[in-house]
Amino acid sequence: MEYKKTLNMPKSGFPMRAGLPKREPEMLRYWEQLDLYNELLKKNEGKPLFSLHDGPPFSNGALHMGHALNKALKDFINRSYAMRGYYTPYIPGWDNHGMPIESAIIKQNKLNHKAMSVADFRTACHQFADHYIDVQREGFKRMGVVADWDHPYKTMDPGFEAREVRVFGQMYKNGHIYKGLKPVYWCPHDETALAEAEIEYQDDPCTTVYVKFPMHDDLGKLPHLDKSKLSFVIWTTTIWTLPGNLAIALNPAESYAVVKPEGRDELYIMAEALTEKVMGIGGFDRYEIVETHPGSFYENMLASHPFLPKTSRLVLADYVTMDSGTGCVHTAPGFGADDYQTCLRYGMDMVVPVDDQGRHTDYAGKYAGMKTEESNPVILQDMKDAGSLFASQEIVHSYPHCWRCKKPIIFRATPQWFCSVESFKDDAIAACEDVRWVPSWGKDRLRSMVLERTDWCISRQRRWGLPIPVFYCKDCGKPICTDETIDAIASLFEKKGSNAWFEMEAEDMLPEGFTCPHCGKAAGFEKESDTLDGWFDSGSTHYAAMERDQGFWPATMYIEGLDQYRGWFQSSLLVAVGALGRGAPFKECLTHGWTVDGQGRAMHKSLGNGMDPAEIFNKYGADLLRLWAGSSDYHVDVRCSDDIFKQLSQNYLKFRNTAKFCLDNLTGFDPEQLVAAADMQELDRWAVTRLNSLIRRVFDSYDAYEFHAVSHAINDFCVVDLSSFYFDIIKDRLYCDGENSLSRRSAQTALFLILDAMTRMFAPILAFTCEEIWLAMPHRSADDSRSVLFNCMVQPYEDYALPEDAMDRWARIAAVRSAVNGALEQARADKTIGKSLEAEVDVTVPAEDAFLAELNADTLADLLIVSQVRVTVGDALSVTVAPAQGVKCARCWKVLTSVGTVAGHDTLCPRCAAVVKALPVVE
Repeated sequence: MEYKKTLNMPKSGFPMRAGLPKREPEMLRYWEQLDLYNELLKKNEGKPLFSLHDGPPFSNGALHMGHALNKALKDFINRSYAMRGYYTPYIPGWDNHGMPIESAIIKQNKLNHKAMSVADFRTACHQFADHYIDVQREGFKRMGVVADWDHPYKTMDPGFEAREVRVFGQMYKNGHIYKGLKPVYWCPHDETALAEAEIEYQDDPCTTVYVKFPMHDDLGKLPHLDKSKLSFVIWTTTIWTLPGNLAIALNPAESYAVVKPEGRDELYIMAEALTEKVMGIGGFDRYEIVETHPGSFYENMLASHPFLPKTSRLVLADYVTMDSGTGCVHTAPGFGADDYQTCLRYGMDMVVPVDDQGRHTDYAGKYAGMKTEESNPVILQDMKDAGSLFASQEIVHSYPHCWRCKKPIIFRATPQWFCSVESFKDDAIAACEDVRWVPSWGKDRLRSMVLERTDWCISRQRRWGLPIPVFYCKDCGKPICTDETIDAIASLFEKKGSNAWFEMEAEDMLPEGFTCPHCGKAAGFEKESDTLDGWFDSGSTHYAAMERDQGFWPATMYIEGLDQYRGWFQSSLLVAVGALGRGAPFKECLTHGWTVDGQGRAMHKSLGNGMDPAEIFNKYGADLLRLWAGSSDYHVDVRCSDDIFKQLSQNYLKFRNTAKFCLDNLTGFDPEQLVAAADMQELDRWAVTRLNSLIRRVFDSYDAYEFHAVSHAINDFCVVDLSSFYFDIIKDRLYCDGENSLSRRSAQTALFLILDAMTRMFAPILAFTCEEIWLAMPHRSADDSRSVLFNCMVQPYEDYALPEDAMDRWARIAAVRSAVNGALEQARADKTIGKSLEAEVDVTVPAEDAFLAELNADTLADLLIVSQVRVTVGDALSVTVAPAQGVKCARCWKVLTSVGTVAGHDTLCPRCAAVVKALPVVE
């Protein structure tokens, strides 16, 4: 008779079967019926607030792994705070305006947007954005993210747009917004200005040129030199900008040399510190420095342009360095911020010889109509033919590209609206000091970015965006933005949405009898045609959605990817300080890395190395995706591949099997009748003491947002402390001791405390699995059995904790057990024994482990999972294995000399015979 399989073997109260992809949708339906989000808020109402404000993803495509990582981390945070006694409202949001939506709809729907009316195109964009809000929302819900999915905020909603108009109006009123002509990042492909946050740098090959600008007018300062032989040498990596050259900038304090190469009847002017390098590039090993002068000496001289009929003025600028080039800096005010400021200082006219599409205008002469990239080789060849080229090199340099179309951008001066960051920079930098940054270097990163910034270009030449709420007087031409106009537009947008701007005349939107605040006339008004930068939209969410709709400000936390130091973190800070006159809109700022493939490469369709969250749901289940996010050090790039998910599934099984072991052995257990610490066996108290250490580590890790530390700590506890040690030892007690015996209930008490604590602690990460465990396990009356999320994580069970010296003894027992296991393995290999219960061991321990010799031999044998053990004290640890003496008990499988000594139970040991005798008789 196989007693062990029929007696006291617990029946599974919960199957914990595999198949997450099939089980999880059932759980989602249960949560929906439960109204999990709102019930959680009710449960925690009145508790301290933890508010995570959702950074809005663009609603322009399906869910990707970056979305999944971000939303998983947010859900970990919200769930962990809810389960530590906080009120956690969480309103998801979406960013709907701007080029990402326009680009996606034009590409996917193949729209000829230029042939459509503005209103029709905007309606199509609205429908497109709404569609992908639904697509992404379903994906986030499938992940188990707890949120108010029925009431998200959208930057295209009329109420949001109305409040953003008021944000703009307040910032304008505060003097931080102006319109000006200055160089900005410009995307010729998308025909729009870009903000710094919309720029990505890529390595591009290019031809760098050293160009001769002949002396035209030396102001009479160099009468002894032949001016017809004299040229300034400039250096540039952007050949196409040369038609826009108006000046050559020198450092006033640096020394500039007049250089004569051997064998060449020419003179070149360049920085003395760079002469050797430049002449070497030009192929001149031997040369003579004729004379030197400080850069200030050349101010206001004129040089001839190398291929256009105009001159270039010599100007001075402190930013000219001796790090590269020639020290003579090609200056084109239409193509560079420093160039613009320098030429402005000298009172020079602005020239912008490139149009919206990146084509040269008539100002560029023969190159008119060419795109900038087309003109590069033509201009290069013309300079070679004319003898204007001093030298050229092929290099690879880092060049800015548009983040959306991935094509190179240009710097181009155009009339744009700007937010003057300079006017409130000190306050913005000071606001960073009051924020907890995770990682801590985030503060310095954002501070340095704000410190280096002077202006934020907030206008875009797009159709799908919030119109810039500014009018122009037809009489005086000045822009109009007042409290009265802002209130009128905000009220209009609140009722009709921002499409009204394109459907109504200016006079119909303004109050009756409105007159120009500048000239006092009512001759008529025109509307601004540009729209606001999408970063202004998302930067306004803390006011337009969080404060107005959700009722709190600032947020406890913002968490997004590393790129948001240039984006949402910064725009939110600037709007809060510039418009509202407040500090940062978040108390804590947490960042995560990118998602990359298993080799660390960015995921692209062209490489075929991407992973689709939907495929992961179907193949592994959402809990595996959550475990991926919760097992990764998200501060750096997070790798994902099929191999990684296969490995994670093994880790998941370790936890699942641990939980299943606990559940199986808690069948019929009443957690209201826990065994007191004084009555508990010391091994069980050891397990709870180890659990206490785990609880402390997990709490510390959640406080530090180190979710991978939580996952790894729980996994290690399951594998090292439980499966390979504690569970292995207590199986005999659980299966063979009396069902209601104190020894068995002692182990069950420890199992309950372990399962209860682990399920609560891992629930923020393994949301589905821990909920399933919770619904299957027994509970105490104080628990809310409806959902694990409605219960707080437990604190350490200090009453059950063993003192430090006892834990040290158990560490020594574990070390001896490892040695015994090694000896048993060798004995099995030598065919001395079969299973470990067929062995008796003789253990010699050193003096520091002499306490083992005093332990009850049967107890020690149970710890070592052998039938018999003898301990002696000697010089060092050693183990000898021999076959146990006696007969195998048919129920517990121990080999004992006492088997068969109880009348009527010839095949059982005395313990098993007593248990069997106490069983009820089945008729």
